[in-house]
Amino acid sequence: MAILGYARVSTAEQNLKSQVDILTRERCDRIYTDTASGSTTNRPGLNAILTDAQEGDTIVVVSLDRFGRTVVHLLTQIEELAARKVGFRSMRESIDTRSAAGKLTLQLFAALSEFERARIRERTLAGLESARAAGRKGGRPSKINSKLQARAQKMVDAKISKEEIARALQISKATLYRMLQSAARSPE
Repeated sequence: MAILGYARVSTAEQNLKSQVDILTRERCDRIYTDTASGSTTNRPGLNAILTDAQEGDTIVVVSLDRFGRTVVHLLTQIEELAARKVGFRSMRESIDTRSAAGKLTLQLFAALSEFERARIRERTLAGLESARAAGRKGGRPSKINSKLQARAQKMVDAKISKEEIARALQISKATLYRMLQSAARSPE
């Protein structure tokens, strides 16, 4: 039953020492560190602690924001630890998943996070509907136009392979097939 500490600073100018000192006072057996923005997924220290943590171990952080990029990411990580019977403790927020109160706090965070995801989804759908009503459509502009269709059809008529046509027109084979099917369906 090891106590594993994790410390992270966002930039090289920041200092890990204060977090490491606090984790040392908490009697962490090992301390893993990263110097990386919370938004980056390349965090070798975090990956190592998640790999090394065994059933019965506890991961300790000075603050929740040091462990997860977002609330959703944080909760996902903690749920994965719980499934492996690894405890989690955040000192600043006084959260300890080994206690009933800590579990309740995390469940509240999860409920609030789910509520926020639902609100974001609602706002996104409302925005898309509004854009659609205004005549805008999402996505990338289509590469297909009548001039490109005509060139492709001439090449097909000249018995050039679909692969060569796609390469020459700088489109994928899937786009070429879609374009040819669309042209075959539409009346001339």
